Amino acid sequence: MAHSKSSFQSFARLFSYTKKHRRDFYLGSLFSFLNKAFDIAPEILIGIAIDVVANQEKSFLARWGVEEPGHQLILLSVLTLLIWMCESLFEYLLLLKWRGLAQSLQHEFRTEAYDHLQRLDMSFFEDRSTGGLVSILNDDINQLERFLNGGMNSLIQVFTSVILIGAVFFALAPSIAIFAFLPIPVILWGAFYFQKRAAPLYLDVREKAGQIGSRLANNISGMATIRSFTSEQIESKKVANDSMTYLQSNKEAIKVSSAFNPLIRMAVLMGFIATFIMGGQMALRGELNVGFYGVLVFLTQRLLWPLTGLADTVDLFERAMASADRVLDLIKTPVNLESTKAVRDFDHTKGIEFSHLDFAYSNGVQVLKDINIRVPAGKTVAIVGPTGSGKSTVTKLLLGFYKPSSGKILFGGQDTADCDPQDLRSQIGLVSQDVFLFHGSIYENIAYGSPGASRDAVLEAARKAHAMEFIEKLPEGLDTLIGERGQKLSGGQRQRISIARVILKNPPVLILDEATSAVDNETEAVIQASLAEATKGRTTIVIAHRLSTVTQADNIYVVAQGGVVESGTHQELLQNRKMYFQLWTAPL
Repeated sequence: MAHSKSSFQSFARLFSYTKKHRRDFYLGSLFSFLNKAFDIAPEILIGIAIDVVANQEKSFLARWGVEEPGHQLILLSVLTLLIWMCESLFEYLLLLKWRGLAQSLQHEFRTEAYDHLQRLDMSFFEDRSTGGLVSILNDDINQLERFLNGGMNSLIQVFTSVILIGAVFFALAPSIAIFAFLPIPVILWGAFYFQKRAAPLYLDVREKAGQIGSRLANNISGMATIRSFTSEQIESKKVANDSMTYLQSNKEAIKVSSAFNPLIRMAVLMGFIATFIMGGQMALRGELNVGFYGVLVFLTQRLLWPLTGLADTVDLFERAMASADRVLDLIKTPVNLESTKAVRDFDHTKGIEFSHLDFAYSNGVQVLKDINIRVPAGKTVAIVGPTGSGKSTVTKLLLGFYKPSSGKILFGGQDTADCDPQDLRSQIGLVSQDVFLFHGSIYENIAYGSPGASRDAVLEAARKAHAMEFIEKLPEGLDTLIGERGQKLSGGQRQRISIARVILKNPPVLILDEATSAVDNETEAVIQASLAEATKGRTTIVIAHRLSTVTQADNIYVVAQGGVVESGTHQELLQNRKMYFQLWTAPL
């Protein structure tokens, strides 16, 4: 279980982070205070009304110049009307302000957290589940919204009640006030005690929620695999186990928070009994105005009874602060490789050069050792080798997804370490074996990297990618919806759409990473034709396991165990009769 901060530290952190909403926060607090102040006032008026009925011309109001009892009651009625109007007004204003603030912060947190997530290094995603990150962006931010919608107002109004009612008590009967307020330290101690015990439990609840979210997201994405292996029961058990873990975690937190309520109720009862008995005795002895006695009895309930709801508010507060920490931790995760840098002028006549390149993952596993590869401008260079040799890692370094351990990459005459990653990637088109298409139309997917592209330009790109052959047969043509990840299309069709997307982008450099490894021979022939169109006039790097796809490359580099073991044209490498020859002649 992760280390947790005090929830009050978490709140201070949240408050500090929302500086531009400070005015809204203060106004919301003021409206909550005034609403509670006017909410308490009718109890005082009831006591004054009792005093008018009991003492008439000798009542409290008579001392202020309104001697006739009937006029006193009319005055009280008018005051009651005004107070109720003010209470309603400030209730409207506080709801408007707090709910508006909750919605604004929810929107800002979600968009800022997502924008930040997009800039984090690819290594960040290696150790984290998609479901866990979705849980932070969705569930945790919603939890914060729920607290700001109602919990913040509840906290302010509880403390407002203590301050204002305390002032009335000490003004009317200081001796009773002391006994009436004795339960409050017990209640506050209970709140702090349970808060301290509940904070780590609720952080654990949020983490367990992320785990089950991750499980569900993965299983829904992999439903075809689950069914093909008839693993439905196994996965159901795993989901049930995760759900049970979440349930147990919640039970522990609820067990602690539930014990708080009975403690408050008993403390409230003691305070009420003290006021009821001591005030009654004073009123019987004539030491306390009977109307004021009524005020004290009513206000004791108004003071102490709302504190019974403090347990639920503290529970909501704990959940929200655990969520706030998770959201802010994500936003505060440092960005390394994706930091913005000055725009560079790339001279694409200079090609690409990988010089003495080494790379190891953060866990220390060495992937590349002293890689030296040159890609002349306008030429096609292939990188081949056995599975796991590190060939795809070369292109990930070029795209700036990772930072080399040593060595450098020159791209268009510029050291990529000095380039803005987005500026760099704008010059590169990537076609990989793992095609990712978005839920939407074929048109939207082809135009994805080229916002504002005309329909004619999209059609032309689709023709060059040999995609119109199947697009024209679809009922809606380019406007056909293809489902999540393009699941309504075949692998070859998805690949041709991704090639059309790159052709439309029209980058000077192209990377083909195992672009035909997952298709049959017939489909491969079509895709090869579309790739030939895509590579015209472009500097191209081809990553391939299937050697038949690279025979026409201007130069081929063979990578094994993280290093370049030989290079040359297809014919030269066959004549060398080394690793490339072995790979070429190996049985399929």
